[in-house]
Amino acid sequence: MPLVPTAAVVDAARAQRRGAAAFNVIQLEHAQAIVAGAVRADAPVILQLSQNAIRYHGALRPIAAAARAVAELAETPVALHLDHATDAVLVHEAVALGFGSVMYDASALDYDDNVSATAEVARFCHDHEVWVEAELGEIGGKDGVHAPGARTDPAEAAAYVAATGVDGLAVAVGTSHAMLTRDATLDFALITALRDTVPVPLVLHGSSGVADADLTAAVDAGMTKINIATQLNKVFTSAVRDRLAADDRLVDTRKYLGAARDATAAEVARLLGVLCPTPLEGLTV
Repeated sequence: MPLVPTAAVVDAARAQRRGAAAFNVIQLEHAQAIVAGAVRADAPVILQLSQNAIRYHGALRPIAAAARAVAELAETPVALHLDHATDAVLVHEAVALGFGSVMYDASALDYDDNVSATAEVARFCHDHEVWVEAELGEIGGKDGVHAPGARTDPAEAAAYVAATGVDGLAVAVGTSHAMLTRDATLDFALITALRDTVPVPLVLHGSSGVADADLTAAVDAGMTKINIATQLNKVFTSAVRDRLAADDRLVDTRKYLGAARDATAAEVARLLGVLCPTPLEGLTV
């Protein structure tokens, strides 16, 4: 089916107090696994391509074309999102390639420069009917830029949304990117305060470090878009290691990447059951 707008997935999830799951794609097998897991869970999903993953591939177009082709063959609604872009030129390219949303990350800038740069990106994206996410509060663990322990102030967040015109806001509530353990301590009272103060959907980055029960509680408290990357990479890599360890003569990449793809699809389906345990109404194939 054609790509669905990210806004449609996020808005439906927010209205129904469910999580809109966004999983990061690095290789083709990630995209295939994420979509297979979403079909199994009967849930919509957002495929994310980060600026770091694009840098790994050397260009946006090849991996974007692969992700889009997988999405368009899916039997469940799939949206395409550009994650953690710091380059406005990359944002423009993603929009031209049909991405339904972008996350423009100016969080390393001071507040005034962040507002100015983000507002300019938001104006461009809205002219092309593209949903825009931004970040305020310096979520930990991203390239050494962000400050661990930072928390987003609700009043500042509301003012930031008003000044930039963004459609979704990534907030700092106790998570950190690239966590290998699932023991992050979330500030649920802050999440609720942000939900009650900020007029747009809230986005949880660093969700791989959050236990299942706390992911459910975070959605209940007010988070909507839930970003997950490292947890899938852990499952994918573990499956590759196990498959290679079981047969030291194995050289066919399809054998171990296929095993990793299957394991990752199962984890996607499981996580979607945590975040969106009942089908979202209003989104159909």
